Amino acid sequence: MSGVLVHEWLAPRGGSENVFEALNEMFPDAARYCLWNESDGRFVVDGETWLARTPLRGHKAAAVPLMPLAWRALPRVDADWILTSSHLFAHHARFAGSARDAPKLVYAHTPARYIWNPELDLRGDTLAARAAAKVLKGVDRKRAQEPVAIAANSVFVQRRIAQAWHRESTVIHPPVDVTGFTRPPAPDERDERVLAALPETFLLGFSRLIPYKRLDLVIEAGIAADVPVVLAGSGSDEARLRSIAEERAPGRVFFVASPGAELYRALLQRCIALVFPAVEDFGIVPVEAMAAGKPVIAAAVGGTAETIVEGSTGAFVEHWSRDELRSAVDVVAGLSADACRAQAQRFSEAVFADRIREWVTESVDDARLPETRSA
Repeated sequence: MSGVLVHEWLAPRGGSENVFEALNEMFPDAARYCLWNESDGRFVVDGETWLARTPLRGHKAAAVPLMPLAWRALPRVDADWILTSSHLFAHHARFAGSARDAPKLVYAHTPARYIWNPELDLRGDTLAARAAAKVLKGVDRKRAQEPVAIAANSVFVQRRIAQAWHRESTVIHPPVDVTGFTRPPAPDERDERVLAALPETFLLGFSRLIPYKRLDLVIEAGIAADVPVVLAGSGSDEARLRSIAEERAPGRVFFVASPGAELYRALLQRCIALVFPAVEDFGIVPVEAMAAGKPVIAAAVGGTAETIVEGSTGAFVEHWSRDELRSAVDVVAGLSADACRAQAQRFSEAVFADRIREWVTESVDDARLPETRSA
């Protein structure tokens, strides 16, 4: 059977892009479509929406109101099934040709946070976003009735799908390259110079440096436990985080700008633990840390509550108070690297591939049963 894979915009890096890449490998003969492709060569697609040919290309926030329209105007494609990887409106996708009536499946990273859960993403908590949400909610829920099956990337997201879309879904956790994090890193000369400037051990915060990632709490964890901190990444919140570090922990917080894959692995190998304060739909980085044999300190909310085993592969904190953080660092310092690696294997690429293939086959077959019976 021929298929079509659909994704939102494509960037060079990202958790949803990792899922799309895995789907590409599983279904190499499927056609590929996206809103626009700015992946710097990582992905080759068969088509983009008309938004890619406008000045709105790459301007996600400004383009949001037009995305639902763009997804309904896809070209003629002959296909037996459609699988969309959606975290905004990709599940609205509608093609001309035989694909118009083909069973559509959705792998949902989340219903659009901008409109359904602005408390989880401050980018949706603006006057303009709230006004757009009033219009878009009804359309989004209506389009979410079209798929014959929906998979959620976590139980956390499954609950939101039920609340927002009024749909049932199957939980299939996203793939993590756990094997790649079990091998020793191979940093180059530049990476070695970066590592030489860092303390021998530290608490690690790794993500985009943006407010909702709450990396200021990684600094607080270091202060509470009297341990140095490394913040790795880049983003708009860097200046604020540097100011906090200079005021609260002078000389104890180190910044590493946008580490590559090998430097990132090296940072994981050296750290005491990853501190992950963000409330994420799944959270790939904590699983990567466990694959490297490192425990995680996180909130018991969101995807991390499903991947971390309290007292075995990490510690949960509720209020992020100094006493809680000090206790959490004490707990994770004594945890087993082998237990962390074993837990990470539950979220491997192989497990994801097996579950997705089974889900797609069963869902498409079930959708075609009425046709077979009527014939």
